[in-house]
Amino acid sequence: MHMPTKIDMLEATRLTREGRLEEAMAILRGAIAEGHARPAPTGASGPGREGIDLSPPRNGGAWSLPFDASSGAHTGKSVADYLPEALRGLLSPDTPSAPSEKEGTFDEHLYSNAAGSRSYKLYVPTLYRGQRLPLIVMLHGCTQSPDDFAAGTRMNEIAEEHGLLVAYPAQVQSANASKCWNWFNTADQKRGQGEPSLIAGITRQVMQQYEVAPGRIYVAGLSAGGAVAAIMGTTYPDLYSAIGVHSGLACGAASDMSSAFMAMRQGSAVPFVARTQGARDGNGIVPTIVFHGDRDNTVHPVNGDHVVIQSRGGAELDEAVTKGTSPDGTSYSRTILTDPRGRVALEHWVLHGLGHAWSGGSTKGSFTDPRGPDASREMVRFFLRHAHAASAA
Repeated sequence: MHMPTKIDMLEATRLTREGRLEEAMAILRGAIAEGHARPAPTGASGPGREGIDLSPPRNGGAWSLPFDASSGAHTGKSVADYLPEALRGLLSPDTPSAPSEKEGTFDEHLYSNAAGSRSYKLYVPTLYRGQRLPLIVMLHGCTQSPDDFAAGTRMNEIAEEHGLLVAYPAQVQSANASKCWNWFNTADQKRGQGEPSLIAGITRQVMQQYEVAPGRIYVAGLSAGGAVAAIMGTTYPDLYSAIGVHSGLACGAASDMSSAFMAMRQGSAVPFVARTQGARDGNGIVPTIVFHGDRDNTVHPVNGDHVVIQSRGGAELDEAVTKGTSPDGTSYSRTILTDPRGRVALEHWVLHGLGHAWSGGSTKGSFTDPRGPDASREMVRFFLRHAHAASAA
């Protein structure tokens, strides 16, 4: 006869009030009745539903999100979803998803142009008093939101430490059923059109409403957002000083839905054009930092190679490869490409054993793997080493 596990509800309540949900769940798991599904792990070991775009319909069915059974990504169903109803109320308002700990402001804004309207959330650190600060534009992946992406990357926490403004544009479901950025549409791969014009417009609006450090504007993203970060670096190299692409694809990797799935599964079948117009130097280099898990079954890791090739722009660069291990035991290979003057132009991090997820992220957000090196901190480090003369952009 199966006997229910005795649990300490007072201790679970205390942990929940403190926001220590993982520890609370460790207690509560013993109370799940036999015959009911246990919750999937919220950390690195749980299977993930990956979402750079929709999977093709089968037998005339509906489009659905791709599924990567081997990924270690946290998929966004938070521990709170499994808490007893009596404990869920303890999470609000004392345990917001983002930002956390020391907080600046994190408010919603709206930008509109001929291509449409997009809302965005902007983090302003507590130290801001009208001085010029760097700006990072963060582009979420499919099914995500600004709050979710901020929580998973912990970028607001890092912005608070370094004195950064961070903007999080939000995709709308009317533009894509899964709230993916439409990186595979040719109309959304060009300067002054479609979604690139909206993201650039949001960037400029922040520049108009806040004091932004000249030449210190950056863009980064995950998955579909990473693919659009590559598009922004290609089409607006005069606006963004450097880009970060996590588990994404190069600009022009696809031109429609069919080629998108091909690129995701095996890399693009079309050659990449090295874009030099408006780049920072005569070599046409777009300073770029790339992260990609070598167990990514949603976006093939070769796409990370293609982002580096495109950003390199045909320049002659010296390469050095170092290997390391994150504090949580994940090994990685880091390729550093330097120009003739010894400046680091590109970094490519291959994360061994990781799937389609933000490396070193928090399980408070979706599509993260806390085991890997901290992609957010490494991106900020890389970004702050790159600046260029301000322009009208």
